[in-house]
Amino acid sequence: MTIVQRLPMPTMRPALSPVETRGPLVDRFGRVHRDLRISLTDRCSLRCQYCMPAEGVPWLAKDNILTTDELERVARVAASLGITEVRLTGGEPLIRRDVVDVVRRMAAIEGPDGPLEVSMTTNGLKLPELAPALAEAGLTRVNISIDTLKPERFAELTRRDRLDDVLAGIDAARAAGFSPVKLNAVAMRGVNDDELVDLVRYAVSIGAEMRFIEQMPLDAGHIWSRVEMVRGEEILEHLAEAFTLTPVGQRGAAPAERFLVDDGPATVGVIASVTAPFCGACDRVRLTADGQLRNCLFARTEDDLLPLLRGDGDGNGIGTDDDLAAVFVRSIGAKLAGHGIDDEGFLQPDRPMSAIGG
Repeated sequence: MTIVQRLPMPTMRPALSPVETRGPLVDRFGRVHRDLRISLTDRCSLRCQYCMPAEGVPWLAKDNILTTDELERVARVAASLGITEVRLTGGEPLIRRDVVDVVRRMAAIEGPDGPLEVSMTTNGLKLPELAPALAEAGLTRVNISIDTLKPERFAELTRRDRLDDVLAGIDAARAAGFSPVKLNAVAMRGVNDDELVDLVRYAVSIGAEMRFIEQMPLDAGHIWSRVEMVRGEEILEHLAEAFTLTPVGQRGAAPAERFLVDDGPATVGVIASVTAPFCGACDRVRLTADGQLRNCLFARTEDDLLPLLRGDGDGNGIGTDDDLAAVFVRSIGAKLAGHGIDDEGFLQPDRPMSAIGG
C-alpha cells in the first residue's frame, strides 16, 4: 500500500504571488534538485505491453486530477526552490485538452535563474495537430517514444496500428523547430533488440538523437524480469557492430550516457537505469497527475499536495506557498541515496509508470 503523508493545513488562502526565492532544494547527500517532472494525466492512447494490459488499468479519479491553476501554482513554488526545468509527462500528456495552456503558463514562470524550460515526453500521436501551437506556447524540446519501425510489430507491441501517426508526429516536431528531438526506445529481448541499429540509422537520417532505455520494474502487471532485460552494455555491443561509438564527456545529472556515432555530429544515448544507475547525480522530483509528490521514480512513499491546494472543498484549510514549499523540502530531505533495485528487499512501486509520470 502506498504511504501518503499529510501536513496540517493553515486556514488562509493567499493570492498567487510573484516567485520568491526559497531554494535551493538540496537533499542530505548534497544533490541539488532542478528538474520537476509533472504528469498531466495517467491515461494514454496506446497500450504498450511493457506498460499496461490491453484493457488498461484503473484510472485515477477525475476529481483528483490537478487543475491547470493548481499545476501552475505548484510549478511557481518549485521555481522558487531552484527548479529550472519542467518536463510534462503522462500517461500521454497530449491527450489533456488544455495541454497548450499548461505549456504557456509553465513557460511564463520565471524563477531566480530565469524562465522555466518546458519540455515534454510524448508518444507523438497528436503532434501533427498540436506541435505548432505547443512551440508558440513555449515548449522547447520533445522526447518521442518509438520502440520499433515495423508496422506489424508496432501494432502488436502497442495494441494500436499507429506507427505512421508516430512518424508523422516526429516530422511535425522537427518542422515546429523543437531541438533537439530525442527518440526513446525501450530495448526488449526478443521484441525489438534486432532493430537497435535500424533505429539509430533512422534517427541519424532525420537529425534526431536515438536513446535506448533499459526496461524498468514499473509495469502494471509486475512481470518485469531482470534475466530477460536487455542490459545497457548489450545495447552498446549491438551498436558497436555497426558504428564507431565515442563517449561524449561527462553526463552530469543527465540520465543518458551519450556517444558520438561514427565521429558525429550524430549521437546516441543509453539510459541504463537498472544496471548503471545515475542516482548519485539525480536532480529530479516528480508530481503525479493527482497531486502526489515523489522524490524518486521508485519511491514507496508520496507526499499529498491536494489538501494544501484544495482544503476542505469550501475554501477552508488551503495552504500558503510556504506550506507547499515545506512539503518539497521535506520530501527531498527524505530522499534515499539510490533506487535500490539491486537490494534484496527491493519492492516495485504500487503505481505503474503511466500513473507516476516518466
